[in-house]
Amino acid sequence: QVQLVESGGGLGQPGGSLRLSCAASGVTRIAFFLATMGWYRQAPGRQRELVATVNNGGSTNYLDSVKGRFTISRDSAKNTVYLQMNNLRPEDTAVYYCNARSSANNNYWGQGTQVTVSS
Repeated sequence: QVQLVESGGGLGQPGGSLRLSCAASGVTRIAFFLATMGWYRQAPGRQRELVATVNNGGSTNYLDSVKGRFTISRDSAKNTVYLQMNNLRPEDTAVYYCNARSSANNNYWGQGTQVTVSS
């Protein structure tokens, strides 16, 4: 059974940084390598939105409001995907979810990690 476990959330200050990690288990390294990995977020009263994705070729895609501030990366040797968040803003406050979309288009979600940006 595929499991995604996020970590690294918490309280960040405006202009500060946080790094989220998402470790995948129950999946082979090949399956992880072939999957498109992503981060989504959902703020209170708002729909879940795509923040960033990285595919098996290393191509990335970002939400416009995080471009230049957030960086998604993956370590296939560790079955882990990261989201480096710099220059945080209060509007980045949300629950962040890790997503994996397999080569067969099956979707898997983590349980979410809270990120709060406040001084």
